[in-house]
Amino acid sequence: MPVLERVAVTDTDRPKLTDKLLASSHISEAMIVSTCNRVEIYAVVDAFHGALAEVGELLADHSGLDLTDLHRHAYVRYSEAAAEHLFAVASGLDSMVIGEQQILGQIRTAYASSDAQQAAGRTLHELAQQALRVGKRVHSETGIDSAGASVVSVALDRAAGIVGAGGLTGRTAVVVGAGSMGGLSVAHLTRAGIGRIVVVNRTKERAEHLADTARSNGVAAEALELAELPDAMAQADVLVTCTGAVGAVVTLADTHRALAQPGRDSERPLVICDLGLPRDVEPAVSGLPGVTVLDMESLQRDPAAGAAASDADAARTIVAAELANYLAGQRLAEVTPTVTALRQRAADVVEAELMRLDSRLPGLDDPERDEVARTVRRVVDKLLHAPTVRVKQLASAPGGDSYAAALRELFELSPGSVEAVAKPTELGGADLSTIDITDGFFAGQDPLLRRFVTDDNHGKESQA
Repeated sequence: MPVLERVAVTDTDRPKLTDKLLASSHISEAMIVSTCNRVEIYAVVDAFHGALAEVGELLADHSGLDLTDLHRHAYVRYSEAAAEHLFAVASGLDSMVIGEQQILGQIRTAYASSDAQQAAGRTLHELAQQALRVGKRVHSETGIDSAGASVVSVALDRAAGIVGAGGLTGRTAVVVGAGSMGGLSVAHLTRAGIGRIVVVNRTKERAEHLADTARSNGVAAEALELAELPDAMAQADVLVTCTGAVGAVVTLADTHRALAQPGRDSERPLVICDLGLPRDVEPAVSGLPGVTVLDMESLQRDPAAGAAASDADAARTIVAAELANYLAGQRLAEVTPTVTALRQRAADVVEAELMRLDSRLPGLDDPERDEVARTVRRVVDKLLHAPTVRVKQLASAPGGDSYAAALRELFELSPGSVEAVAKPTELGGADLSTIDITDGFFAGQDPLLRRFVTDDNHGKESQA
């Protein structure tokens, strides 16, 4: 069974796993995003390695997999990189079909579940809400929604010109992978008048579901397991593959075997549309007689696909700008308690000196005393105004947390005094972590993200 299927978190599992995360000694906030091609755990932690070990043990227990097996399919992101990842995911930039919007609803569901369990504090609340805003902005200001569909359309239009007269009408197509890109391919093939579709997938149940979709639109279709791919290829005019696999799905040996099967016309062309990133097709396949491989590199040179790439670039620009604003806001939030503590310290000093004045000059008239008090407070406010405004400006820049530390050191503000004037949720001392299982995802520090990738086809990533 693929790693993703083992680690998958259902709606029933999510509350229980969230409770276990919060019961861990190093995790104070947690949110689990689970889709058909990813499981991501975002967590606020006070110790990176300790929290990472706790999350790993939780996933191993949940999935029944050994930690070594999980780690083999994982990567970790933390701090700015974790926040950037979530913004990119919400924008559809990390999907197998670039621009798909379903992930926005899945993030919203994950946050709502976390919030209902009181597992989302200030850090995750702000991160999730900002990610949703970024995703909405990207979809409204760019044409990224159609980017994935554009690539499929370009590939099949070019394939239609290669297979010969009549294009794809009445031809046989093989679609490898039953994720979102596979669904788009089936839809385009149906509209192009394809005669027969064979859906090949590691999990036959998912392949059968996509084949049912084709049949409901009047196209003859069947579902096969991945081991039957050479037999399916022997009947194909066009093969579309997009599995997100980490290794080749369409091998030179399988293609040789398909082309050599009895009944296959040696003059019959075979067009393979490799839409996978990384590639699903071994490079040597393109050198076989009668075989044309259209990969992402060649497709992106097409003007229509180039427009889709421009939309993706525009989306990345928005994500980068929103990330910078988010991080600046987080840094400013960290310095605010220090500034508040400094002003409180100044106010305490003023009040102490006014009391001292009262004891030394007990006969001072109330109007005179009030004027002295106002003068002292004005002097203190004016002295503090420039440095406190400036430290907030400096704090919003990268490395700005050092200015708050300098302020605490210069004015001898103890950590306790800073905490006393800040709500617990406003403190910036904890780290944020995430675990992503697209077949997996690990959490760590600041926004920390660790991701496991192994999908439907040979442990390769499939799309949500």
